[in-house]
Amino acid sequence: MADRGLEGTALPLEVRARLAELELELSEGDITQKGYEKKRSKLIGAYLPQPPTANGAAVVRCRLQHSEGAPGRALHSGNIGVCDIREAAVRERAASTAGNRPLFYFRFGVDQALPPERRAPVTPASSTRYHRRRSSGSRDERYRSDVHTEAVQAALAKHKERKMAVPMPSKRRSLVVQTSMDAYTPPDTSSGSEDEGSVQGDSQGTPTSSQGSINMEHWISQAIHGSTTSTTSSSSTQSGGSGAAHRLADVMAQTHIENHSAPPDVTTYTSEHSIQVERPQGSTTSRTAPKYGNAELMETGDGVPVSSRVSAKIQQLVNTLKRPKRPPLREFFVDDFEELLEVQQPDPNQPKPEGAQMLAVRGEQLGVVTNWPPSLEAALQRWGTISPKAPCLTTMDTNGKPLYILTYGKLWTRSMKVAYNILHKLGTKQEPMVRPGDRVALVFPNNDPAASMVAFYGCLLAEVVPVPIEVPLTRKDAGSQQIGFLLGSCGVTVALTSDACHKGLPKSPTGEIPQFKGWPKLLWFVTESKHLSKPPRDWFPHIKDANNDTAYIEYKTCKDGSVLGVTVTRIALLTHCQALTQACGYTEAETIVNVLDFKKDVGLWHGILTSVMNMMHVISIPYALMKVNPLSWIQKVCQYKAKVACVKSRDMHWALVAHRDQRDINLSSLRMLIVADGANPWSISSCDAFLNVFQSKGLRQEVICPCASSPEALTVAIRRPTDDSNQPPGRGVLSMHGLTYGVIRVDSEEKLSVLTVQDVGLVMPGAIMCSVKPDGIPQLCRTDEIGELCVCAIATGTSYYGLSGMTKNTFEVFPVTSSGAPVSEYPFVRTGLLGFVGPGGLVFVVGKMDGLMVVSGRRHNADDIVATALAVEPMKFVYRGRIAVFSVTVLHDERIVIVAEQRPDSTEEDSFQWMSRVLQAIDSIHQVGVYCLALVPANTLPKTPLGGIHLSETKQLFLEGSLHPCNVLMCPHTCVTNLPKPRQKQPEIGPASVMVGNLVSGKRIAQASGRDLGQIEDNDQARKFLFLSEVLQWRAQTTPDHVLYTLLNCRGAIASSLTCVQLHKRAEKIAVMLLERGHLQDGDHVALVYPPGIDLIAAFYGCLYAGCVPITVRPPHPQNIATTLPTVKMIVEVSRSACLMTTQLICKLLRSREAAAAVDVRAWPPILDTDDLPKKRPAQIYKPSNPDTLAYLDFSVSTTGMLAGVKMCHAATSAFCRSIKLQCELYPSREVAICLDPYCGLGFVLWCLCSVYSGHQSILIPPSELETNPALWLLAVSQYKVRDTFCSYSVMELCTKGLGSQTESLKARGLDLSRVRTCVVVAEERPRIALTQSFSKLFKDLGLHPRAVSTSFGCRVNLAICLQGTSGPDPTTVYVDMRALRHDRVRLVERGSPHSLPLMESGKILPGVRIIIANPETKGPLGDSHLGEIWVHSAHNASGYFTIYGDESLQSDHFNSRLSFGDTQTVWARTGYLGFLRRTELTDANGERHDALYVVGALDEAMELRGMRYHPIDIETSVIRAHKSVTECAVFTWTNLLVVVVELDGSEQEALDLVPLVTNVVLEEHYLVVGVVVVVDIGVIPINSRGEKQRMHLRDGFLADQLDPIYVAYNM
Repeated sequence: MADRGLEGTALPLEVRARLAELELELSEGDITQKGYEKKRSKLIGAYLPQPPTANGAAVVRCRLQHSEGAPGRALHSGNIGVCDIREAAVRERAASTAGNRPLFYFRFGVDQALPPERRAPVTPASSTRYHRRRSSGSRDERYRSDVHTEAVQAALAKHKERKMAVPMPSKRRSLVVQTSMDAYTPPDTSSGSEDEGSVQGDSQGTPTSSQGSINMEHWISQAIHGSTTSTTSSSSTQSGGSGAAHRLADVMAQTHIENHSAPPDVTTYTSEHSIQVERPQGSTTSRTAPKYGNAELMETGDGVPVSSRVSAKIQQLVNTLKRPKRPPLREFFVDDFEELLEVQQPDPNQPKPEGAQMLAVRGEQLGVVTNWPPSLEAALQRWGTISPKAPCLTTMDTNGKPLYILTYGKLWTRSMKVAYNILHKLGTKQEPMVRPGDRVALVFPNNDPAASMVAFYGCLLAEVVPVPIEVPLTRKDAGSQQIGFLLGSCGVTVALTSDACHKGLPKSPTGEIPQFKGWPKLLWFVTESKHLSKPPRDWFPHIKDANNDTAYIEYKTCKDGSVLGVTVTRIALLTHCQALTQACGYTEAETIVNVLDFKKDVGLWHGILTSVMNMMHVISIPYALMKVNPLSWIQKVCQYKAKVACVKSRDMHWALVAHRDQRDINLSSLRMLIVADGANPWSISSCDAFLNVFQSKGLRQEVICPCASSPEALTVAIRRPTDDSNQPPGRGVLSMHGLTYGVIRVDSEEKLSVLTVQDVGLVMPGAIMCSVKPDGIPQLCRTDEIGELCVCAIATGTSYYGLSGMTKNTFEVFPVTSSGAPVSEYPFVRTGLLGFVGPGGLVFVVGKMDGLMVVSGRRHNADDIVATALAVEPMKFVYRGRIAVFSVTVLHDERIVIVAEQRPDSTEEDSFQWMSRVLQAIDSIHQVGVYCLALVPANTLPKTPLGGIHLSETKQLFLEGSLHPCNVLMCPHTCVTNLPKPRQKQPEIGPASVMVGNLVSGKRIAQASGRDLGQIEDNDQARKFLFLSEVLQWRAQTTPDHVLYTLLNCRGAIASSLTCVQLHKRAEKIAVMLLERGHLQDGDHVALVYPPGIDLIAAFYGCLYAGCVPITVRPPHPQNIATTLPTVKMIVEVSRSACLMTTQLICKLLRSREAAAAVDVRAWPPILDTDDLPKKRPAQIYKPSNPDTLAYLDFSVSTTGMLAGVKMCHAATSAFCRSIKLQCELYPSREVAICLDPYCGLGFVLWCLCSVYSGHQSILIPPSELETNPALWLLAVSQYKVRDTFCSYSVMELCTKGLGSQTESLKARGLDLSRVRTCVVVAEERPRIALTQSFSKLFKDLGLHPRAVSTSFGCRVNLAICLQGTSGPDPTTVYVDMRALRHDRVRLVERGSPHSLPLMESGKILPGVRIIIANPETKGPLGDSHLGEIWVHSAHNASGYFTIYGDESLQSDHFNSRLSFGDTQTVWARTGYLGFLRRTELTDANGERHDALYVVGALDEAMELRGMRYHPIDIETSVIRAHKSVTECAVFTWTNLLVVVVELDGSEQEALDLVPLVTNVVLEEHYLVVGVVVVVDIGVIPINSRGEKQRMHLRDGFLADQLDPIYVAYNM
């Protein structure tokens, strides 16, 4: 590289000085790029070790790359033209002012300070410099600045050194297609940032200078190879398409993290060096993961998965996040309940204002000229009568031909006609609709200024108040609803409009104009002359001198989208016209070309009002013509020899793009080119570029007059047209860093981030201006401080119509000095502009209050961020420069959001690269993180009437999730720095803590028990039998024909039933079959693979009769054999079943071809088909020798995805049945409806065992039948007049969703639930209170008592610990503080308080069950209302795990644990669930105070993040609330990253909307940063038979890339 050698050798001082001059000449356009390079290489050739490169771009790039350590100051900032002048000047000045350096330095000051030979002539000799950089045609030139572009490229070049690997999001193919060219519709309008639009020149060709543009492939390969220096600027891995991303993933998939002990914690700020990612040498030693069925079980704890695309990306994300961030803010955390968010600590080195207090600046005296009219109507009358033929307004058609010339005579007569008709022809003579002083809407299209002007003056003559607004095109226009609110608040009842516009409004079928959304009822009145009556000869409008009545109301859209009306009085209107006339030097009959919107702002003030006062001729160029021919305004200036033109910088930019083929342009007639948006700091580049090109066409530099205006203060300042071409305009080069602190600093250390601003001239005649601090008391700023400009003048707005409070804060401000004295007795008006008054009274504006974003105490301007984003290569990426920047408040701070329209032909790779580079550029230049960057397809952002982006509407869409972006990149990890500090665990109180009786350190020990089984007297006959098989035999003898079971089919009819004797006989036959055909010994295990029904029950008792141990297994799903059969096979193998019993149908299924594809069918144990039973009875029925022998095995897959079988002995089984019988008061005369899966837990016990023990009749309803008939369960409950029923959450959800709209028809069918006493949801989790409540509410009308619905709680070690039952108090609900819960503490709060979480009691503790709450780590007992693990002691505890598949580390201490202190004798079983006990005021059946058990969640499921314990369900609840399309959600962690999976019910286009919403809600409510958001189809989140989410299955599926997600977003 050419400059490498240069860096080492120091250049002599004079060479450096000469180089600085060269830079200056180049930046001023005095020499061409070529000439510059030639001279430069000559100068430094002697100091170079090798010949310099011919290509200047390379030189520029090197210089940018090495600018940090460049030897001389001149080189140091060589790439920024204006800075050099400043530096030269500062050096010159330093000599004269002896070190007393000015705080800011302006261009015109510089020129005088330079010696004559170095002073740049004002007219650049050539426009090559412009041509050189104009090649990027398509973007919004208002934000274009050479200096800034180079700065951005330099910043990116630096990043190139600091390699950055951002994982690309994965997206489903169908989502990628939507932005292709086929789907692209041609644009109807075009736009820029927040104001209006820009047109794109497609024929621009490619950028010629690759100034510092970074080679992306190289960038990624740097990131991959992990090299520390970027030596080459070309890359060895060139490949097209999305190759880079795939390569990235491949490499990442093979990387291994150095330490294998634990996954890295990326949630804390690590300041260690980043993880070394290196290419493995040779082969990697991959440990083989154990197989799980047919899927691979991912290793996640210590080894990084080897073969997974997804996890590679996550690993990459982890690595990226591990890189040291900016030094974190000083964090603290007070271990109180109030989690303190990080409070922004002021930076001790931040720049502070040091200047003296500013003085208010006065404009020149407003001179009263004798022929100025006493009011605007008087002027109209004067010109209309003395020069009726003088042209007032010429309108153009879309071909640029004059459409119509309105003369002053016509304007006068027509406005009189309109005035007469408004006052006399609306309503009746006695009751006119409009009286003087009333407000009237003016609704005219942008291409019809003449009609609008006539209507406006008609209103002024009639003394009614016009409110000009936009034409509503559809019923739901962006922002039109807010306009409706404005009309309503102004009391508008009449809208004036033109014929064409009236015809174009949307109509109802009857021809009525419908009421627009949010609009008041309006009478539409057409103002065309032919529709109006002629005023009588003697009628004459009353023309008086200007007074304080309201003249008109101008609408203003606020930052939040609301629309306010600014009232302007007649005297203010007149004074404003006079001030403009004086400032602009308007004279009679001048011609003025107006491109601006004539309804408001500069377009209205110059083109409709001041023009009439001075009898000027306005040539109005409609927006539609500008779109077709961007040069039209310049052509009209030539054609009419116009003296003045009113444009915006976009119009200048459009003209530049289109001007190349025009020969005969002459702009020498122009004496004033008013730039209406001169207050936008980025307008300077358009002005410069325009001057550069059109100087050769007669345009003089002093003609360009930027002005600053605001709806409240009208024209704030305007640059005066001068004849003196030696007075160049003022420039300020300000440090962007200083500006974020509101301070004006010229020499910034970081040369890349500067803002060049131009002055907007002097204060208006007759006005006083000052700047005040933007927030708090309106105190005057210091001279080097940025503040809000305030104006005191007659010519300003006076109020926001109807809003006295807001008016006071804006229009009645009394600025005070630092001592507190008011500056003036008259009130000032806040302009909403941020800026300062520079030397010579010149006004500089650096931004708008509306665009201000305060992030962590620093102020950023939306326009500046737009400019930086637009300067990122490839610049053509953003479609027509359409970018919206706004802030959203998340977690008590503003976060920056950028939304850009991407070009229709851009690829995924393009967009992703562009996004990563924008983040880097903004980070470098503004030192602020972007929270979210979203790309939307071209032409999809909501538009303002003139085609700009409707900001507030865009923000609204973003916040409600209807923006539909095609790419999203969130960076919460880098942006959110105010999270509470991670919690440090405190050592718990050990056994030495005070323990007196039943108190733990002053609190009652949290223990409780159900009724004591020994003391309950009941006539329970079954108690005398030890074994269930004996109970069945006894029932078969004593009540042979009593029906125990009734099975219903999907139509609600009885499919089959079993009496006691039928069951007994069937069981005997099955026992014979087992012994004879199966050749089984007693104690052998038998797998029962049956659908829910009666065969299952018979087979179970058959096993007991034969002395075998049954295991119930859910049969494979015939439609889904591949995934369900391996689980069946696994249970059969793990349970060591000697034989498998099933029906004939399933038998065939197990041996089918599909089954053979899923598992090895030869490995099945013998299969017995019970449809074909022997006719014999067994010789004798087996009777176990000991009640502690095994009765059956209960296998289930836990929510964490582990398959565990627990052993149930005969004694426990009988005790279990007895406990349930007592709790639910079950007798032979009772009927119980059961809608549960009968394969494990309480569901199996209720389905198969309880009826035999208690003798009641069970009505069995297979849950699968509800899919075809959702009302089946409730109809059965009603038909059989059932008092007790059991169901699962999935059944309850099905009924709630499926029957929600059918309650009326069910009532008509006679559905009555009033007899239901208990409806228990069987579950192993925290009660789902929202579901149970909505179920109760929904079916309340059908007689369901809200108290009837309750839940049970069971787990692996004890299948039922709580069950509501019949007697005893109703279940209670408490509200706990979710934040305290994360710290394992319970803090009760009131309902509805912030962060409150409702918890419902899980039913009453069963008889014979004792519970204690223990600390899971220390195993010590805990006090009342403390969160801990629920331990249980009961006769029906399971006796141990049979085996655990998936985790061998679960030891037997689950079943026999002892407390570490206190009662250390009792043997407890650990449930693995966190919960707490709370003594209530209610009394139990036995008269004791009732202890309620609240289950919070499973320990296995809980996630440790930031030192706190989170329960997935809480995060999931928040996420489901975030957007209507989220139907289900599951969260899990992987390497300390929080992964959120959401099911989308909607179009795939909505998928990306969810990413920001999910991230926001989790941050706001849980103080957690989401690492990965995965959007999937409905039904992807696996749910077990109890309706519980299988989060670990989901995690394994995600890591093995089996989910087929719609979109995966990796948050940075």
